[in-house]
Amino acid sequence: MSAKTRYDVLSSDRSQYLNIAKQASELTIPYLVREDNNATGVSKLVTPWQSVGAKGVVTLAAKLMLSLLPPQTSFFKLQVDESKLGEYGPQIKSELDLAFAKVERTILESIAASDDRVVVHQAMKHLVVSGNALIFMGKDGLKLFPLNRYVIDRDGNGNVIEIVTKESINKKTIEELVPNLKKGEVTQYNDDDRHDCDVYTHVTVKNNRVHWHQEVYDQIIPKSISKAPVDVTPWLPLRFNTVDGEGYGRGRVEEFMGDLKSLEALSQALVEGSAAAAKVVFTVSPSASTKPATLAAAGNGAIIQGRPEDIGVVQVGKGADFQTAYQAAGTLEKRLSEAFLILSVRQSERTTAEEVRMTQMELEQQLGGLFSLLTVEFLVPYLDRKLSVLQKNKIIPPIPKDVVKPTIVAGINALGRGQDRESLGMFLQTIAQTMGPESIAQFINPDEVIKRLAAASGIDVLNLVKSMQEIQGQQQQQIQQQMAMQEQQNAPAMAAVDQKQQQAEMQMVMQAQQPPQ
Repeated sequence: MSAKTRYDVLSSDRSQYLNIAKQASELTIPYLVREDNNATGVSKLVTPWQSVGAKGVVTLAAKLMLSLLPPQTSFFKLQVDESKLGEYGPQIKSELDLAFAKVERTILESIAASDDRVVVHQAMKHLVVSGNALIFMGKDGLKLFPLNRYVIDRDGNGNVIEIVTKESINKKTIEELVPNLKKGEVTQYNDDDRHDCDVYTHVTVKNNRVHWHQEVYDQIIPKSISKAPVDVTPWLPLRFNTVDGEGYGRGRVEEFMGDLKSLEALSQALVEGSAAAAKVVFTVSPSASTKPATLAAAGNGAIIQGRPEDIGVVQVGKGADFQTAYQAAGTLEKRLSEAFLILSVRQSERTTAEEVRMTQMELEQQLGGLFSLLTVEFLVPYLDRKLSVLQKNKIIPPIPKDVVKPTIVAGINALGRGQDRESLGMFLQTIAQTMGPESIAQFINPDEVIKRLAAASGIDVLNLVKSMQEIQGQQQQQIQQQMAMQEQQNAPAMAAVDQKQQQAEMQMVMQAQQPPQ
């Protein structure tokens, strides 16, 4: 079965998820998920009547991207298994930590030099709206496939069995890559009016290896055949929320589709009603002596002949109804802002920084359940692929898998470390308040407190925090310096005492040498 045929077969299972994704996209960002119409290349987009959905999608996607790939800190850490060190002792651990820190910086520099964060941010937006996205980690960087350009098949445990992607490439490019290409007999393949042709990529998983190739006009492109182990696969199918028995994910927008539709309808009614209420129309009685033309031609402050009761103004008289709709729209907007984690600080003169910080912490804690799946399906294979490619290109040294294991410290783990920092601070504050500040110096080990605070903040303490041996050595050195300074200060007095002793001894010698009288 060709890749095109397989794509058409699997498209039937994707249709219901794609329809929901299109509805979600129309309420938030219409250009994310569109009709897969490659013949024209142009599709008419629907403009929403409200921007709450678009703002929520962009805000939540940015929070997810910054939490998964933070720009200032590392999202992973290379840790050595201390049981594997054996007889080398703990002193080798410091040297290994230094080497691991260099490797981590090298990987982070390669990520910063690429456009990975841009593609990941786009993928996060697709995940929030449609709940699905496919990332391919190629040699030239990451490539994103939205839901309308790929199909997937999974087993009962959620493991990927098969992926088929569809993309349009210029015919001249295909003819240059495959000069001996023979077009098929299918009608759409022989359409000369189209400048693009459909290229399908077929990915299968067999015997713990991922195999893929590309097909055009039902023919395999020779140079496109490739394979990779499952643990370092470049194909990363992402899901936002999983449902048992379903091969595709569910998006965040789908969970709040009711509020978005209600807000869309109310926003449309308020905008159209406000436009109708803002229209000013004067009416003139048919039996009045005032002519409508005279009234229309009168300027501001002009004096014309007529009676006021003959002239009226058309009024909508729906102010109370508009107020009800406005209040309902405000309630929906507040619920959606909380759902998409849009930070809304209370507007007042006494809004303190502590209140803002607590609000941010509350929003970040709500992301805990969303991070877990993305950490497993994105960060772990993304890091494994990066390590494999950089080791193969000899940019970083080979890392033994049985001794060194990369650990993810972003996402839900980062939130957990932040909670540890808050708990440790509250613990120390409680001790100082109940037992007095001097009890901290008496009962708390400062070295251990500093290490735990650094670990909770994700800071490497190597060569940053002084060890107990270094502190003891500095204390001994200070004692020796003080003793040396004390000896220098006491040197003149000692010299005077020595001089007096020498004079006394000389006198005794001279007295002994004189003959007795």
